[in-house]
Amino acid sequence: MITMSNKRRQTGVALITALLITAIATIAAVAMAARQQLDIRRAGNVIDIDRAYMFALGAEDWGKQILRNDRRDNQTDNLEEDWATVLPPLEVEGGVVAGKIEDMQGRFNLNNLVNNGAASAPDRQIFERLLQNAGLNVDIIDAVIDWMDQDDRQTFPDGAEDIEYLQLDVPYRTPNAPMASPSELALVMGMSYEDYTTIAPYVTALPERTTVNVNTAPAQVLMAVVDGLTESEAEQIIEDRTDTPFEDINSFMSHTLVQDKTVNQGSIGVASNYFMINAVTKFDQGRTNLYSLVLRTPNAAVQVIMRAQDVY
Repeated sequence: MITMSNKRRQTGVALITALLITAIATIAAVAMAARQQLDIRRAGNVIDIDRAYMFALGAEDWGKQILRNDRRDNQTDNLEEDWATVLPPLEVEGGVVAGKIEDMQGRFNLNNLVNNGAASAPDRQIFERLLQNAGLNVDIIDAVIDWMDQDDRQTFPDGAEDIEYLQLDVPYRTPNAPMASPSELALVMGMSYEDYTTIAPYVTALPERTTVNVNTAPAQVLMAVVDGLTESEAEQIIEDRTDTPFEDINSFMSHTLVQDKTVNQGSIGVASNYFMINAVTKFDQGRTNLYSLVLRTPNAAVQVIMRAQDVY
């Protein structure tokens, strides 16, 4: 026989069960709605980033056209030309675009250190002075050469080959090939990240042997290519070339602050082929920072060699 108290107890259990089911259904519905909103926002962000990237490619095309026009106008390159003008942030439909072009031959090409499979003595001297002027240990040069040369013989006395790298906590091997990016320098034995950030603004890694453009090189690089040049002298050269850029190597070598110093003339030039186009764009919630390494040929053709992108 079912008593009144049992009926009330069963009714209470049923009510609690119904409330529990309702609560679970409500929580599930809220979670699904939140997830849907998150998916919508995520999809929107992806679309915004894609649009920002399209704007960046447009800025890249702007840079390529500027470089093409510059080569048709003259055969030298200096920081007073149109390509060296920074594009300030410009509002476009739905976004903002900014950009700049940097001459990569105003830097020291790390791949110059190994020439036809062997260490290049003149370029080693330039890199050594660059390290010294930056306050870094020049002993790293042997390890940098071993990083790129094609053999597994350790350069005496401070080189490093696979056997040293494989003993690290996180082991890796030397590529035994030219650097694809100057950031590889941070992986070389004996090079700390702090050392790399110190030297990074003055080095590059280009796919062929290149000269340093004395019309665009900063003071630290000028001091490296001209043996015995002081910082104040390098700054004076930069001031002088602003008014009168060097038209050829001879005009640089005849400069009063250079003519009595030692320079490997095969390491310098007054024209450039490699440039970095940096485009910073924003579209709604999407932002991108595009780095495009381009090669400009003597007939003014410009082609992209490599792209790297920061998305945030």
